[in-house]
Amino acid sequence: MRYTDVAIIGGGLAGSSAAAMLGRAGIAAVLIDPHPVYPSELRCEKLSGEQLELLRKTGLAEATLNAARLDGEVWEARFGYLVARRVSDQHGLLYETLVSSLRAQIPSDIGSIFAKVSAISNSPERQKLVLTNGQEISARLIVLATGLNVGLRRTIGMKRHVISPCHSITLAYNIEPVGRSSFSFPALTYWPARSSSRMAYLTAFPIEAAMRVNLMVYREMTDPWLSEFRQAPEQTMLAMMPGLEGMMGAFKVSSAVKIRPADLCVTENHFQPGIVLVGDAFATSCPAAGTGATKVFTDVERLCNLYIPQWLASDGMDVEKIAAFYADPDKRACDARSLDKAYQLRALSIDGGLSWRARRWIRFLARLTQGSLGAIRERLASGSIQKSIEIKRAAHP
Repeated sequence: MRYTDVAIIGGGLAGSSAAAMLGRAGIAAVLIDPHPVYPSELRCEKLSGEQLELLRKTGLAEATLNAARLDGEVWEARFGYLVARRVSDQHGLLYETLVSSLRAQIPSDIGSIFAKVSAISNSPERQKLVLTNGQEISARLIVLATGLNVGLRRTIGMKRHVISPCHSITLAYNIEPVGRSSFSFPALTYWPARSSSRMAYLTAFPIEAAMRVNLMVYREMTDPWLSEFRQAPEQTMLAMMPGLEGMMGAFKVSSAVKIRPADLCVTENHFQPGIVLVGDAFATSCPAAGTGATKVFTDVERLCNLYIPQWLASDGMDVEKIAAFYADPDKRACDARSLDKAYQLRALSIDGGLSWRARRWIRFLARLTQGSLGAIRERLASGSIQKSIEIKRAAHP
């Protein structure tokens, strides 16, 4: 029997972040995952905005972002027209690269076991794990970070409740310009012209040496359109977004097309002694809404910076302790925003009602106005800088 304070099951984004944070805090923990090298998986492929702020709270930002590629500026377009150009802090990196960068920051005294958990038994005092390699682990707390895998949750009476099946679908692939060395934009967000396209948006951004595309749509997995896209991605893209080629120029899809459907799910009967769920293991998010990494970093930061140190300072690991994490105001607010944004974006993208059509036009006009004002300010600033340069040159010929 191996004894530890915290056993983390699942070595993806949530589990690896938690292991690195607990190790840095000097808390005895072990990370259990079947993959010594995390496999390629279509999940989070860029970090920006609030996600960066949360990542910095974990203390893991610097090394993680060094593995990413910053775009610096994003062009926003609709109807084939450039609506705005704005400064951007998007950091693009493949999910397996993100996980690897976090695992590299796990201190050496945190044990890593590459196996699966075959059985769990929990109590208000200690938890027991049986692994497929024959090892047994006794821990005060289990952090369940198994993502979409529901097997272990079922064995301890937790249930996954699907609240919106196939809420959205993400298509991911690389593109290359044809007849020139690079695209004119550093990054691009392209909004649909019609709700009938059943599309949220297309985003193109740099990852490593490639230009990566995430196309977010609202369809069923049985929709023939998905097969059409796999067979002729360039033609299907242009049919959906007629003005896209004017923005991108001639291009080709240069990699396999990955397709990932996303259900919105919540876990029921999760109030149990000795076990706490984080990330998708607790509740999933919509990739189109872009809140998945925000939820993970919020969960892990609150759990590892606040609750686990408090829990370990006293005996026992009863349900009351565990419930405090799920009731955390920051976590609850983040979960609520994520769910609300998932439904709002879907309705804004595909709802044909008059009010939603009006909202789409209002959003477009607001972005167009902001983009125009920004361009004017940029020209004025450039002119002012140029005038200052000319004055200095005249004074010092």
